[in-house]
Amino acid sequence: MTPRRGVLAGRLWGAVAVVVGLLWAFPIYWMVSSAFLPTNALRRPDPTFFPVDGTLSNVRRVLADPTFLASFRVSLAVTALTLVAALLFAFLAALAISRYRFRGRRSFVLTVLVVQMIPAEALFISQYRTLDEWGLVNQVTGLALVYVAAILPFTIWMLRGFVAGVPVELEEAAMVDGLSRTGAFFRITFPLLAPGLVASGVYGFLQAWNEYTLGLVVMTDPARRTLPLWLQGLVEANRATDWRLVMAGSAVIALPVIGFFLLVQHRLTSGLVAGAVKG
Repeated sequence: MTPRRGVLAGRLWGAVAVVVGLLWAFPIYWMVSSAFLPTNALRRPDPTFFPVDGTLSNVRRVLADPTFLASFRVSLAVTALTLVAALLFAFLAALAISRYRFRGRRSFVLTVLVVQMIPAEALFISQYRTLDEWGLVNQVTGLALVYVAAILPFTIWMLRGFVAGVPVELEEAAMVDGLSRTGAFFRITFPLLAPGLVASGVYGFLQAWNEYTLGLVVMTDPARRTLPLWLQGLVEANRATDWRLVMAGSAVIALPVIGFFLLVQHRLTSGLVAGAVKG
């Protein structure tokens, strides 16, 4: 391929990427735009692409709703517990199957793969009965426990690849220089695993924050709903759906996800073993 053809091909693929990006971002833009539209603009037969006459009344109504604040606290608590527990157990499991050889290792890896193939709906009855016997129905701890069980297999498999990608020779070289095995791990290996932990954390955060069906099964008390359940209740509470509130609620629910991603995105873009050969 000539240099000129290479440049044209690069520009063509760049244009395709821009078009795909715009198509992907348009539903998000439409949600945010509709959240600021007044009723008359939202019900026009012709779509309003720019909220020129926008208003913050829809967002204010959502934030002033006491049921929203209660659901926000429940979702925040469930997501935090799920994220901490899932990353802790997944990291230890990934470290064990990547760095150590023990009896049952292959069976454990195979079990992790098989568990991922089981549909979540097939476990609803057994999960509910178990939580009911333990007194964890309508409890933040019970829902977090179910979420951890749901996302743990994939998180283990994801972290396993990151742990296996860090050369064990780095730890051995640090041990030759006088560090203990534990010190070599926490001073050399653990910082290099930060991108993997962040990527797994983003996955776990998204799954726990946006999950609907498990929350619907476990949190049967209207006062203990998560945000997706609150949003569904907002739709059912009116005979004619108030799309202004639905769009405003959806936009507000998406803000913590965006904020979390912006907080950790620099770790996602850093190299897995960046700095391993410094000095």
